Amino acid sequence: MARLLLFNKPFNVLSQFTDADMRETLANYIRDKGVYPAGRLDRDSEGLLLLTDDGKLQARISEPKHKLAKSYWAQVEGQIT
Repeated sequence: MARLLLFNKPFNVLSQFTDADMRETLANYIRDKGVYPAGRLDRDSEGLLLLTDDGKLQARISEPKHKLAKSYWAQVEGQIT
């Protein structure tokens, strides 16, 4: 059975477990081994991130060729032009 983790990724954290520049990553928060993010959030974004140990599920969610519909909510500062 696949393991699924839901993680509320904080601002300024990379959606990966390692970084050569020593920036904050998922490894600072998630100790479970063998799970990988299904999708990405930019470093300057925060929000829900799904992690799984199921490679097929991760590919189904992440690979653009599958055209999986996703919804995003955004908050912006200032006036939108």
